[in-house]
Amino acid sequence: MPLLPGAEPFRRSGGPVGVLLVHGFTGSPQSMRPWAEHLADAGLTVSAPLLPGHGTRWQDLQPTRWEDWYATAEAAFEELAAECAQVFVCALSMGGSLALRLAAKHGGRVSGLVLVNPSVRSDNPATVLLPALRHLLPSLPGVAGDIALPGAAEVGYDRVPLHAAWSLARLWKEARAGMPSVTQPVLLMHSPQDHVVSPRNSAMVLARISSTDVTELLLDRSFHVATLDHDAGLIFGASLDFVRRLAPAAAVDAGTHHSG
Repeated sequence: MPLLPGAEPFRRSGGPVGVLLVHGFTGSPQSMRPWAEHLADAGLTVSAPLLPGHGTRWQDLQPTRWEDWYATAEAAFEELAAECAQVFVCALSMGGSLALRLAAKHGGRVSGLVLVNPSVRSDNPATVLLPALRHLLPSLPGVAGDIALPGAAEVGYDRVPLHAAWSLARLWKEARAGMPSVTQPVLLMHSPQDHVVSPRNSAMVLARISSTDVTELLLDRSFHVATLDHDAGLIFGASLDFVRRLAPAAAVDAGTHHSG
C-alpha cells in the first residue's frame, strides 16, 4: 500500500544528542514532523519512525500488535543509541505507553521522557468487551484529528480496527506495570480539553512513575493532537529546553547547526 502523503518516517543526523519521537495509535509521523524538524534544526539527531500498520489504510493496522509497534520504536532507539551519547524519547498519545516501556526496560540509556497527552488506560467502559467484540466487528469510527486549531489536520485513520485496539489495551497494561521502574526525568504536557484521552491518563502517569525530576505543563489551548495545535510552539520550546538542561552537549552543539 502506498503511504498517505506526509506519513513518511523522518530521520536527520545532527550532534551527539539524539531524540526519538513516537506517534500515536492510528496516527503517523506527520503529527510529529514539525516537532522533529524543530529539534533537528537545533542540532539534535532526530528519528520519527512509522509504526507498523500505520500511514496507509486502517485495514493494514488490523493484523499488527503492540509488540510490533514496540519493536519498531525500540529498533529506532537502538539506532540512535549507537550514534549518540544520549537519547531522549518524545511521544504523543499511545506513543507515551511505548516510551514508558522503553524507559522502564532500558533504564539510564534513556536520558529523559517528554510525554504529550500520554495514553495509558481506557476511558471507554466498552474496552472490556474488546476481546469478544473484535471478532464481531472489524472497526469503529476513528479518533484521529482532535485539533482545536482551524485548518490543522492530522494524517491518520478514520476507523479504529478492533483487533489492534484490543492489543493497545494490552500495551496499556504493560506500560502501567512498568511505571514504578521509570526513574528518568519526565516532562509531561497535557490538554485539559482532550476528546480522545482523558486527563486521568496523565494523572496516573504522574502518580505511578518513580521519577523525581518531573515537570507538568498544561496545554490549555489545544485538544488531543497538541503537536499540531495552538500549543505546538510551547511543546517544541519546552522539550528543547528540557533536553538542553539534561544534555549539556545539546546546548553546546546548538550554535553549530543553525539552519533556516
